[in-house]
Amino acid sequence: MENTQRTILIVEDEPKLAHLLEDYLHQAGFITHWLADGALVLPWCEQNSVDLIILDLMLPNKDGIEICRELRRTSHIPIMMATARVEEIDRLLGLELGADDYICKPYSLREVIARVRAILRRVTQVQATLEDPQTGFVIDEERYTIHYQGHALDLTPAEFRLLSTLLSASGRVYSRSQLLDRLYEDNRIVTDRTVDSHIKNLRKKLAELAPDTEMIRSIYGVGYKIEL
Repeated sequence: MENTQRTILIVEDEPKLAHLLEDYLHQAGFITHWLADGALVLPWCEQNSVDLIILDLMLPNKDGIEICRELRRTSHIPIMMATARVEEIDRLLGLELGADDYICKPYSLREVIARVRAILRRVTQVQATLEDPQTGFVIDEERYTIHYQGHALDLTPAEFRLLSTLLSASGRVYSRSQLLDRLYEDNRIVTDRTVDSHIKNLRKKLAELAPDTEMIRSIYGVGYKIEL
């Protein structure tokens, strides 16, 4: 079964809904863990491996927005946000923070399973490309290095975080504000032009290894994406 060994973290403070989700995910072949307290999510993720997080927006002690923002500073774990608050501002904010998908309550459990599978297929396809040094990129997060076709890129820490974010979802468009959230770990105040400057430097470094290929593309009025 394609889902064997895939682990889903459910962050939900409604026990009945969490148990229903667990039952459906188990039937679909997934391993699950459940947390009801938002403050426990980051420590748990630091100690455990997980393939995807279903993250409720309204949680005790720390809400889903803050959790998503903090996770995205250090991790590319796929996140599907869930909430009963359907106002458009919440939907946009959830995706702006780097969530991979967004679903509104009450939702169909079958739809949740379908979306989980779609996200994991997308992630698997990207990883397959990144893990082949002859055809694409290899990211080593522990050593803060990225290789392209076997050649190491000379990157600053900010450039590493920026490029690894773009590579984590090839074809996905990231706004400047989304990329700014991932650039620096000390929450320094910077402007959108900081992203433009780093993109310019990355393009130069990539051009040295692939002079005839423009991988990082500008999307006018929106932001940037990378196409492998």
